[in-house]
Amino acid sequence: MTVRFVRPVSHAAYLSRYLGFAALLLFFIAAPLHRFGPLTTPDFVALTLISAGIAAIALVLALIGLQRLWSVGAKGGLWCLYALLLSAVPLAVVGYAAFLYWQNPKIYDVTTDTTDIPSWLSVPTANQQWLPRPAAVSTVERSAQLEAYPGFLGHRYEGAIDRVYAAARKVAKAQHIRILHTDGLIGALPDAQPGAPKQDVQEGAADTPVEDLPSVIPVPLARPAEAPAPTFFNGSGTVLMQGDTRTLILGARFDVLIRLREDTETTLVDVRVASRFGPHDLGMAKKIADSYLDALDAQMQGLNDN
Repeated sequence: MTVRFVRPVSHAAYLSRYLGFAALLLFFIAAPLHRFGPLTTPDFVALTLISAGIAAIALVLALIGLQRLWSVGAKGGLWCLYALLLSAVPLAVVGYAAFLYWQNPKIYDVTTDTTDIPSWLSVPTANQQWLPRPAAVSTVERSAQLEAYPGFLGHRYEGAIDRVYAAARKVAKAQHIRILHTDGLIGALPDAQPGAPKQDVQEGAADTPVEDLPSVIPVPLARPAEAPAPTFFNGSGTVLMQGDTRTLILGARFDVLIRLREDTETTLVDVRVASRFGPHDLGMAKKIADSYLDALDAQMQGLNDN
């Protein structure tokens, strides 16, 4: 008589695989729509939390399946492995965000000058949806910034404001900061200034016959498209540039304000960065400001070496 052992099947392990796949699929749909599409940050956060919730259920079911495999030899060990791998991505994203939430102060707006705070040229507005935050930054939040980032200060450079402005604008473009508003500039220098003295006309030139003129008259060439237009400053000694940027991977939106103030033979550069959505920037606003100032340091160092 042949004895045949029939292994039981773990239904928890079977279900965990599909839940893990659903969680990963939801996250992979939401992330590109937020980075490149119309999905707003609050909606993306909500979908990511739902994805992590589904992944957490899949993780629990996978652990139950592994326990059943260990205790009674139930089938489903491979399904549990799939579930663990599929659930890892959304759980890791939410886990890392939670770590940043607790490690950094609950602020959404940072500045290198907390005494004379640079004012927005155009106050950023956005529908916060289910992530409400105060309309203005309070003194308590500024104190929290000072306590968390004591060395977060503006950078001073040797040179006039026009020289630092050119470097600051170049670095902003390299850092993917899109400048939308400026203040402190008069405008570009026109190619032909009004009121310029006319060239002297030789006596008798008006009587020159047409047939004596050259057959080919040279036409002045236009300014090359890539040539930067000259810049005028209004003499106030202060230039403000406001723009926005997005994080590289998930595309979180941040507003950036860069202030240049001329002082004798030096120029002080202050930066203000604020997240577009939510009451907490997860520490990313300071990273954006530090990255910009470090790049500006390198740019100015290169100019000084030359």
